Amino acid sequence: MSDAHLSARQLDEGAPPVELTDEPIELGDREPADGTDRPGVRSRRRRLVVVVLAIIALMGVGALGTWGWRIVQQKDARLTIPDQVGGLRLDSSDRAASTADYLRSGLAADIQLDSSFGAVYQDPADARRSVLIFGGTTLLWQPERDLESLFELMADETAAVTGLRGVSPGRLGGVMKCGSTGGEGGDFAVCGWADHGSVVLAMFPDRSVDDSAGLLRQIRESMQTRD
Repeated sequence: MSDAHLSARQLDEGAPPVELTDEPIELGDREPADGTDRPGVRSRRRRLVVVVLAIIALMGVGALGTWGWRIVQQKDARLTIPDQVGGLRLDSSDRAASTADYLRSGLAADIQLDSSFGAVYQDPADARRSVLIFGGTTLLWQPERDLESLFELMADETAAVTGLRGVSPGRLGGVMKCGSTGGEGGDFAVCGWADHGSVVLAMFPDRSVDDSAGLLRQIRESMQTRD
């Protein structure tokens, strides 16, 4: 390449002059080397984007519809306290009533409920295996969050609940979790359930987490109904 500046170069006198016109110079009419019709490609891409966006929108609407239908199914829950359930018998003593009222009051202070309850069930085979259960009903938009609030309340009263994990909630659905904590009488299991209409927590002294989860499912099916 010459080192001379472009402006210093001499024009070839024999070269014909370049004529400039008012017509725009078209740069996009040349055929691509591979013969692809670029406008057609762009059109197909636009259609693909529209289809993808439509699918995403439908998925979102479907998820919202499922969530809404679940709320409709679960929101009108009712809880009753059976005299006997799962081999346990309701303890109606003054001491049990005082304990149940204490649990119910603590729950009501943490979560605003339409109705609340507390109960103690005795195991006729072993007095050390009594079950303390409390909870209530209301419309819950985020059941899992409210259930976790109950576990935090439990930690404030005793010790932190460790090994918390999800377990099968049974045919009534919602979410159910279990863990374990310590108290004056030693370690015991803690399990609870929540759906869009109810939230309940129970303590199971001298029982494993797996046994407690199964027993809570039995209690729930005897205790909970929906309109």
